[in-house]
Amino acid sequence: MATKLATLALQGGGTHGAFTWGVLDRLLEDERIEIEGISGASAGAINAVVLAHGLTAGGREGARQSLEAFWGSVATTTSFGPASARWPEPTALAAHSPDPAIKAYVSLARYFSPYQLNPFNLNPLRDLLAAQVDFERIRSDCDIKLFIAATKVATGRLRLFSTRELTLEALLASACIPSLSHSVEIDGEAYWDGGLTANPPLRPLLYDCEARDILVVLLHPLHRLEVPSTADEIAHRLTEISFGSALSGELQGIALAKKEAGSALFSLGRLERRLRRLNLHLIDAQDVMSRLNVLSRLNTHRDFIEGLRDEGRSRADAWLKTNFRHIGARSSLALDEHL
Repeated sequence: MATKLATLALQGGGTHGAFTWGVLDRLLEDERIEIEGISGASAGAINAVVLAHGLTAGGREGARQSLEAFWGSVATTTSFGPASARWPEPTALAAHSPDPAIKAYVSLARYFSPYQLNPFNLNPLRDLLAAQVDFERIRSDCDIKLFIAATKVATGRLRLFSTRELTLEALLASACIPSLSHSVEIDGEAYWDGGLTANPPLRPLLYDCEARDILVVLLHPLHRLEVPSTADEIAHRLTEISFGSALSGELQGIALAKKEAGSALFSLGRLERRLRRLNLHLIDAQDVMSRLNVLSRLNTHRDFIEGLRDEGRSRADAWLKTNFRHIGARSSLALDEHL
């Protein structure tokens, strides 16, 4: 059976990353697709590394089991999961409200730093990842090219950690939300969430991989159904825009470069040839994500997480049925919309 080579770009978004889990679970079932590289930020980076760990240890089925084990642990061991929150039906999503305890914690974070709220720097995610991911084996044996994004606090610049550079600290840095977590120090440099500067990074998949196709798994809605009117809604929308602006900029840059490369009579350089052959694809759940409150990214209730996983599997299955034939042939994402 002939396989098609592709790379994945996984966006961050807290526990909304369970949607990406579902997408990956469905893609791993399809042996016609071979993954060459994965880029990710925050929850996208965690999904990428957990998949790489499982794939290295046990192939496709190992990757699926690894993702299931991680998200199963998130749903049962972290402290943010409100027992009253359930995965809402699509028609009731607009009425979904986060747990009051989550609202209270986030409200406190507006006035107190994580160094005050969490002086001992307790981080359940550290213990969970340390127990489930063999970082040394990934560095030595993993065949997938990983590009994990983190943001340098001092300069605001992007730092990409490759497969051979990957450590627990690098992954924690990628998922470090500044208002909720202490910065992560690596070699004397402090880091915050990678989603601030690349969410997810596309350029390494273009420059450092051979696959013609990049599949982006999007968690942030490209469009909100309503204009925010309250102070909280405005603040949350501003956060979404800031975390999505890097991707928008990269898509616009790629669209312009691809247009210029396509208009040239001859493709003399490797980059020009790459741009001409590059195909971009998107899997998202715009209708679902646009109705979820931003604070739901901290919801770890099992029903909510498994509902997002099921939604991701469903969207990936639909995408494969419609667009698999386009892999290696043309983009299914309308790049002209980003010009």
